[in-house]
Amino acid sequence: MDYLKVVAMAGPKGYHSRGDALNKETELLLGFRCLQPAQAVLQSITSTTMALRCWYCVFYVLGETKEALQNQATCVRADVFELGADAAWKERRTLQQSKDFVYDLVAVGAGAGGLVSAKQSARRGARSALIEQHLAGGDCLNVGCVPSKALLRCARAIAEVRRMDLGFTCGSQARIDFAKVMERMRKLRADIAPVDSHETSKQVGVDVYMGTSTFTGKNELQVGEKRLKFRKAVIATGGRAKVPPIPGLDQVPYLTNASLFNLSELPPRFLVVGAGPISLEMAQAFQRFGSQVTVLEVAPQIMGLEDDDAAQLLREVLEEEGVQIHTGCKISSVSSTQAPTAKEWPEIRVSISGDSGEKTVVGDALLIAAGRVPNVEGLGLEAAGVDYTPGVGIKVSDDLTTSNPDILAIGDVIERPDTRFTHMSGTMAGMAVQNALFPDKGLPVNAPSSKLSEVVVPRCTYTEPEVASCGISNEKIAAKQGADVEVYKAGLQHNDRAILEGSNRGYVKIVCRKGTEEILGATVVCEGAGEMLSEITLAVQHGLGLSQVARTVHPYPTMGEAIQQCALNYNRARWAKLEKKDS
Repeated sequence: MDYLKVVAMAGPKGYHSRGDALNKETELLLGFRCLQPAQAVLQSITSTTMALRCWYCVFYVLGETKEALQNQATCVRADVFELGADAAWKERRTLQQSKDFVYDLVAVGAGAGGLVSAKQSARRGARSALIEQHLAGGDCLNVGCVPSKALLRCARAIAEVRRMDLGFTCGSQARIDFAKVMERMRKLRADIAPVDSHETSKQVGVDVYMGTSTFTGKNELQVGEKRLKFRKAVIATGGRAKVPPIPGLDQVPYLTNASLFNLSELPPRFLVVGAGPISLEMAQAFQRFGSQVTVLEVAPQIMGLEDDDAAQLLREVLEEEGVQIHTGCKISSVSSTQAPTAKEWPEIRVSISGDSGEKTVVGDALLIAAGRVPNVEGLGLEAAGVDYTPGVGIKVSDDLTTSNPDILAIGDVIERPDTRFTHMSGTMAGMAVQNALFPDKGLPVNAPSSKLSEVVVPRCTYTEPEVASCGISNEKIAAKQGADVEVYKAGLQHNDRAILEGSNRGYVKIVCRKGTEEILGATVVCEGAGEMLSEITLAVQHGLGLSQVARTVHPYPTMGEAIQQCALNYNRARWAKLEKKDS
């Protein structure tokens, strides 16, 4: 193979050239000796002085072969053909000849946000780099969403077998093999891991650097001995478990989400500090596995951000299953005794005080799940000119830019705790890439807006029942925001599918602007609430009203019919008002 000829093809986005125009079927015969596979050759061309980049093309390898070899490649480096170097491109080539490494975009952190930022920018033509000091996939894959949901699946299965008459014998005598549960979790995590691997990033053209990174200027950072210069950077370093300043805690072998999934034995007594999503998910799971779980929460209610009815219902379910919950309590101290042998658990004693006085709760393992703090230490943010507040996060504007206009921040590292979800990290990554590199080319590919304030954020706690919500999801949030609202609610007591599943404790609550059918948010409490919420999130995000939901056919039997029932309740209320007005 001696030469490579590239033929422009009409893709779904068309072409927008900066230099010479390219039309469909334009042929570019490149004097480039081809001794490598076509994919590798194309990637090499992107760094030559020809400055050729392509989004969709067909290669015809010319040479001594009797038949032309056609190799179609997609998503290589750019979404346009680009001939002729502009000033920025020339500057980049000049810098590439030095010892520096120069990129259009550098993503710091290989969690959900960093991975999407680096891959998406590379697929759209940017020269992109990804930096990670630990494990690809971040907390979600390694010590968060993925392993926790694997445990929840096993916990749900054992609970169903114990409590329901399904036509086979097993019942209350069913037992969990905790070691096998954890082994299954690790296998599933390993099965998912390749999707987030560094190799996958490299396959789409991302340069991956392993090591600790520190900003040394407004447009450069250091990774080991390498200095990377960038046009734009995205900080996606995530967060970690917040460890409260409890006297004696530093002398106790406590767990966080970073160490919980390393357990191989089930603790007989399991103490949990905090009553948020991860706290309650693990509390229910470990109670079902066989631990005696005690939850300690300083707030007067579990799940403080959620609907009061949802919090009360979930508390009732957890306490019925045997979980002991102490709310409105202050932890005054923590201590532990040395385990008699290496195979035995230490006794952990937690002193608490509240309305009922002082008492001590005892356990064998202690999980700290009292919130998250952003990873901002050691990044050199001062040198980069990036404003942040320790323990709170990086300050960002509505387009995710920091105080340095060339650096954006996304995910758990920013000062917006209401957006600290994996799905929001990925969404913000798409927004960041669009705003940083393609501000004049429409909306992000995976987000409804380029502004964070215009994105409806869904969230879900995967207990049983699940608690899912979005937008202005309840009356107390509406009051806090000064919104005048009306609420439409449908219970699941008479929902046929919920009855058949043996899970009819729950409801759907839709919040609307008063006097209109505009949906502002919702809370869904039931089995599969997270799946159901997407319909309402879509409606809120794109302005679909309750009358449109009412006129949408929902399949029977499904729990999703409860969403339509809320909309029908709105119609009945509207008709009643009209009839009263006419009478």
